[in-house]
Order: sequence, then C-alpha cells, then structure tokens
Amino acid sequence: MSIFHKYKERLMDVLYIWRDEMRLVFRDEGVLIFLVIVPLGYPLLYSWIYNNEAVHEVPVVVVDHSHTKLSRQFIRDCDSSPDVKVLFHAEDLDEAKSLVSRQLVKGIYLIPSDFSKRINRGEQATVSVYCDMSLMLAYKSVYQTAVVEAGRLGAGLNIKKAGNYSKREDAITAQPLAVDDVVLFNPSGGYGSCVLPAVLLLILQQTLALGIGMSAGTARERNRNRRLVPEDKPHYNGAYRIVCGKALCYSMIAAVTSAYLALAVPRMFNFPHLANHWNLLWMMIPYVLASIFFGMAVSCIVRYRENVMLLMVFVSVPLLFLTGVSWPESNIPTAWKGVSCLFPSTFGVRAFVRINSMGASFGQILPEIRFLWIQAAAYLGLSCIIYRYQFLLAKKDAD
Repeated sequence: MSIFHKYKERLMDVLYIWRDEMRLVFRDEGVLIFLVIVPLGYPLLYSWIYNNEAVHEVPVVVVDHSHTKLSRQFIRDCDSSPDVKVLFHAEDLDEAKSLVSRQLVKGIYLIPSDFSKRINRGEQATVSVYCDMSLMLAYKSVYQTAVVEAGRLGAGLNIKKAGNYSKREDAITAQPLAVDDVVLFNPSGGYGSCVLPAVLLLILQQTLALGIGMSAGTARERNRNRRLVPEDKPHYNGAYRIVCGKALCYSMIAAVTSAYLALAVPRMFNFPHLANHWNLLWMMIPYVLASIFFGMAVSCIVRYRENVMLLMVFVSVPLLFLTGVSWPESNIPTAWKGVSCLFPSTFGVRAFVRINSMGASFGQILPEIRFLWIQAAAYLGLSCIIYRYQFLLAKKDAD
C-alpha cells in the first residue's frame, strides 16, 4: 500500500502541475498566442501568400542600345512570353534603375549597341539581365524568360544559316539533342511546394520554444527570487514531476497543432502530401517531444518574457537554411552541420519532406527518427537537471 500511495502522490503532483500550467497557458495572452493562435493562423497566411506558385506578367524595362531588327525581335519574344511583360523602354541604364527603385518594374533587359553586329559576324552576343532579388519568384520569371528566348533566337538563326531542305532537318539543327525535363517531387516548380512543408515543421518547433520560454519568463517574474520553480506552491515536489507535468500540458496542445500543420494545411493548399498516416505519426511523436524538451531546456536562460522572442525569432531563418531544404545540404560547412544537430527541426524537417513530398518509406527516414529520439532523451535529461537545480534553489529559499 505504501508503494501504491507513493506513486499515487507522484501522479497527483504531475496532474496538479499539468493543470496549473494549462491554466497559465489559457490565461496568459502571450503564451496563448504562441502556443495556439500562431500555429493555427500563421501557416494559413504564409501558405496563402505563396499559394500561387507561378508568377506571370512580371513587369520589366528594356534598354535597347542596338535598335535593330534582331533586338526588336528579342524584345517581342520576351513580351509575348507568359511570364514577362515589357512595360517600359528606357534611354539608359540609370533611367531603368530608377524604375526598379520605384518598384514599377522587377527587372531590366539591357541590349548592347553591338548586339546585331556580333550575331551577324557569327560571334556570341550578350544581353544583360538585372533582377530585383527581393522576390525570388519574380527573379525566376525574368531570368528564365531571357534565357529561353535567347535560346530560341539562336536556334532560329542557326536554322537560317544551315540551308536545310526539310522541317526535320530544321528541328535537328535547332535541337540536336532532345531533353525531356522532368521535375521530381515538385511538378509545378513552385516555391510553396518546395519550401513551405519545411516551414510548417519549423513553425511548430519555434512556437513551442516561444510559448514555453514565455511561460518560464512569467514564472521567474512572479517569483521573488526569479526561480523557475515556485517556492510557495504545493505539489512542486521534484524535478521529474515538474518536467512531466509541464510536458504533458505542452504535448496535449502540440498534438492538436502538429496534426493541423502536418495534415490539414498541406491539403488545404494542395502542397505535396504523400505520407502514410502511420508513418507520419511515428515521425511526429519524437519530433514533438524533442521540440518540447528543447524548449524547456532553452527556457532556463530566459530571464524575462521578451528574451525568448529575441532569441528564437532571430535563429528562425538560419535554422531553415540548416535543414538543407532551401540551401543544399552538401554546401553547408561541416561546422554548421554540427551546429544543426542541436536542433530538432534539422531532422524533423528532413524526415517530413522525404515522406510527405518525396513519398519515402518509413525505413528511409529511420536515421532521422533515431536522431529525434536521441535529442528527445538528451533534452529531457537536460531539462530535469535544470529543474532539479531550480527546485533545490527554491527549496533553499523557502527554508
């Protein structure tokens, strides 16, 4: 009976801490915003902005110093493409730059004075393309249109010089080697289908860390000695009970938000969603636990509520690059790869993208899942050490 009462007492302490933390979450507007409202609302805004994955009729300005038949043909070909619209003709590059600075156009096509002369001599001519890099989708349309139309113009000139006798010979001259371009895992070639699945998982980690950190900051501000553990509340009788009670609260909230981010949002905006539900479940469990315990470990350095915002929001963009989704993993320096292993988002994003966007099997993401479980265990142990230290300090203060 003594053992039964002992475990019953521990369970009651965990449930009390869980209820106390849950009450804090829904009474504190800041914590509620980061743990509930931001994970539900921010993905909708971000996905809606990039839902139109292809940008058409991007305005550009042309600076034509050649004023020849070939330069005018190149301009007409670019203007007739679906992705670019020639909106202005400028006298020089400075005038064109002023149009870009006023956001009237997103790109500049500069045709040099020797454009036709070099082509007629059989030499390589150059068209300079200047792009506004503030929007990657616009840059892609402006640059690729220039490349495609230059290739078509060159193919047409080659056909005229070849002196062929049939359309078949003309086709071979224009394209000696036929290339069938197949875009794997991203048929639309859009930014949303490529990057947003990774952003969704990163949002989950960051909002958990922000909410947990803000809750820890609140606990310190309410404690006269600025401890994480209150010294005047019952049932806060051990580090393991405190960590388990808080983790139970955050896990219940994260179970809803993670299901929403991983299942609902991709289907609402037609992002790739190839993952089997069971495989997704077994991947999300260690990722959510690792993110929760990571947030609890990080919260130990939060002295004030606002500190966690300065810390976690600042590292959001670097963490996205370190996942290897928006920047090739092979080009990440070894030192930064080591730093990336500290964050659950690195392995969680990679696993999620592979099973949800690429259709990988459960066995193909096992290395990432193992790393997530290792992180969950490591951050759980670190959280217990931190809260044990805080518990002993609070007990000492009370005595």
